[in-house]
Amino acid sequence: MGGFLLSTAVVAIAEIGDKTQLLAFLLAARFRAPLPVLLGILLATVANHALAAVAGVTLAAWLQSGALTWALGLSFLVMALWALKPDRLESEELPERRQWGAFLTTLVAFFFVEIGDKTQIATMALAVHFQNLLAVTAGSTLGMMLANLPAVLLGERAAGRLPLKVIRGGAACLFALMGAAVLLEAAGLWQAETPRLATLLLP
Repeated sequence: MGGFLLSTAVVAIAEIGDKTQLLAFLLAARFRAPLPVLLGILLATVANHALAAVAGVTLAAWLQSGALTWALGLSFLVMALWALKPDRLESEELPERRQWGAFLTTLVAFFFVEIGDKTQIATMALAVHFQNLLAVTAGSTLGMMLANLPAVLLGERAAGRLPLKVIRGGAACLFALMGAAVLLEAAGLWQAETPRLATLLLP
């Protein structure tokens, strides 16, 4: 359960202000068809994050546990720094083919823009850590939908009211906390009687 809950929280926070959320704002404004856009985001996220989770679980099976734990902890710290950097959507990433309709345009554009994005990388890292394909995929997908549902339904009105600097700072703190917890585990300094937050960070 910890893998599902933490994946939901991490991805939902990391997605706010992310370039895929910017894409969601754009698609919602362009097509003004919330349901097809949301369905496209949902299916694109399931496909993309399932692939990321499969890659994470496979990577965990290949690497030795000691080296894997150190690498994972450091990767979370890198994600913390990445989360502080504002995202922008490049012009070449914008969908062009309106004739595809709202659903197909969203499905294709969202899938490809999400490749290499921090929410996909976070999903892979969470899969490495928890080694639970279903829980991580379901949790990260739910997190994406929680972040993008208001983006599609409320559009720019929602974007203008979000304290993006504060949210990016919160995401960075969460990644840093996860990285520190994993590195403490790798160093053998994590005690069994640590606070309950550890039960979410450690499988």
